[in-house]
Amino acid sequence: MQTFDYTFTVDAPLTAVSTFHHNTSVLKTLTPPPIVAQIHHFDPMGEGAVADFTLWFGPLPVRWQAVHSNVSINGFTDTQQSGPLKSWQHTHRFTAVSPHTTQIHEHIKYEHDTGWRGVLSRLLFAKPGLYMLFTARKLITRYHLKKEHRDGK
Repeated sequence: MQTFDYTFTVDAPLTAVSTFHHNTSVLKTLTPPPIVAQIHHFDPMGEGAVADFTLWFGPLPVRWQAVHSNVSINGFTDTQQSGPLKSWQHTHRFTAVSPHTTQIHEHIKYEHDTGWRGVLSRLLFAKPGLYMLFTARKLITRYHLKKEHRDGK
């Protein structure tokens, strides 16, 4: 089992960060080009909520189903029920650093399959790729939370 951790701060209160991440359209918002997220079904965020989606890596579709647990204002965990890896558990944690600053910590435990499926998942979900993905997500998160604050949402 491998792990990946990524931590950053945003200039937004904990409630704004939590609301942003609990929105069922956030996966599309946080998916940077050239990847495209196609949502098939996403239950309202809560304990046991199911997200069924396809990530398009160019012409390559990767179908995924995740179940959410430990849902609170301080974060949640999404666990792959079916998808491209042998296992994937992604914990999102939000911690108030001050009334207007929140730390976001992403912790992923994952395991690749063996054989050809494992080759594909190692290409798509290697640590350098995860680092680039979460760096993009950091920038996207900061942009949208700043925009929401500016627009008074």
